[in-house]
Amino acid sequence: MMNKVLIKLYVPMLDESFDVFIPVNELMWKVDKLAVKAINDLSDGSLPLDKNYIFINGQTGQIYNSNDVIINTDIRNSTRLILMEIN
Repeated sequence: MMNKVLIKLYVPMLDESFDVFIPVNELMWKVDKLAVKAINDLSDGSLPLDKNYIFINGQTGQIYNSNDVIINTDIRNSTRLILMEIN
């Protein structure tokens, strides 16, 4: 699991947190799609797939750019992220 990090992902829309492994060598927008699909599956379809979402660092409030590569950000094991819907 050297190429993945375990994050705590809070989804305010569902008022739930999930522990999710994400790949460090992928772009944020790809990880966003993977995480949304995983959360949708884990929540029995409660999270809409047709919406746009962003990651926000739960401690610093930093909003991540969709073209950032995970390894080039401050996301590491046990980072707390928030998955927010955007319009």
